[in-house]
Amino acid sequence: MDTPDDLKYTKDHEWIRLSGNKGLVGITDHAQSELGDITFIELPTLGQNVAPTDTIASIESVKAASDIYAPLGGSISKINENLTDTPELINQSPYDTGWICEIDNINLDTAQTLMNAHAYQEYLKEHDTS
Repeated sequence: MDTPDDLKYTKDHEWIRLSGNKGLVGITDHAQSELGDITFIELPTLGQNVAPTDTIASIESVKAASDIYAPLGGSISKINENLTDTPELINQSPYDTGWICEIDNINLDTAQTLMNAHAYQEYLKEHDTS
């Protein structure tokens, strides 16, 4: 599984790429793999204020439906509208073209609660159900 070093990760398999006090959000390679072929995503609402772990989107695949949670709090400042017509971008490129939204005005002090790539890989090993 791909786990880029420049991201922070949650136990619910979301990632965030921080840049100043904002960050792009998506789901991990592990999450998209577990979901299977993604068929639909309900995107967050632009301008919506979110707290850490708030539900920001929902995703459907051939296997399951799942909620996506905010890794950090702030305001939804961008959404990836390409996912409306091509949700499979999440399967094809979860860390690039498959990003879901951008959160602005993040309290960076709370970012230390998230896992780095190494910690996330260890978390996956500990919770491997295969």
